[in-house]
Amino acid sequence: MKEFWKRFRYNRGAVIGLVILALVIATAIAAPFLFPQSPWKMVQRPFLPPFTDDTLWLGTDALGRDVLSGLAHGAYVSLLVGLVSTIVALAIGVPVGALAGYFVGRTDDILMRLTEFFQTIPSFALAIVLLAIFQPSLTYVIIAIAVVSWPPVARLVRGEVLSLRTREFVEAATLSGLGNDQIILRHVLPNALPAIVVLASLMVAQAILLESSLSFLGLGDPNIMSWGYMIGAARTVIRTAWWLSFLPGMAILLTVLALNLIGEGLNDALNPRLTRKSE
Repeated sequence: MKEFWKRFRYNRGAVIGLVILALVIATAIAAPFLFPQSPWKMVQRPFLPPFTDDTLWLGTDALGRDVLSGLAHGAYVSLLVGLVSTIVALAIGVPVGALAGYFVGRTDDILMRLTEFFQTIPSFALAIVLLAIFQPSLTYVIIAIAVVSWPPVARLVRGEVLSLRTREFVEAATLSGLGNDQIILRHVLPNALPAIVVLASLMVAQAILLESSLSFLGLGDPNIMSWGYMIGAARTVIRTAWWLSFLPGMAILLTVLALNLIGEGLNDALNPRLTRKSE
């Protein structure tokens, strides 16, 4: 762990990303305490510019709602959707990829054809169709994002398992009498874990972007404040009240950038052979 942190800390961008993400997480946790009132509540006149009121630092939106409160509560929604949808996608993609990579032949063909079927449909279009069929609630948003996110996981895990299944330690485990399930869980997947962790960090960022895009189009949960909804609600007044789109847009940008920087740092820390030569 000490060596891992040393390599991770060497990447300054990853450390900066970790600090930014920690601030976003702290904001999401503290939002109910800092802003106990509903972010939907009207608190002042509409279109109050930022820093013109001591109690409303970032002003108000078109309906007189506190922009800072919306950003804080939106952080919780974005992080929740990104994390839970990634976990669900991993729960689908990892077993599919592991089985396809370990049991070559008919099993591999069936699982990969299923994966390719989902990959042939554009992710964003499929998510829109799923939310158009089902009720646009937070649960279905998470499910829709997970459904369109698991194929890359399956293909990555399959490639890792294909390269690991012929290694000496797998052959030794087979000769010792271990079953296929024990070999996959105890020997193969732990060695594929670094690549999965790096991909997961990037998937969280992609899920946040996808949720924001869906909310921008009005396909998010109408009862929950999110960054994408804030941008979508302000698109008609972008010239007269620029901060209503700019502030949630910057929140999305910084969060996604932080997750990508962390992913790069994890890649350096978990793959010593790929670490920069100047280390």
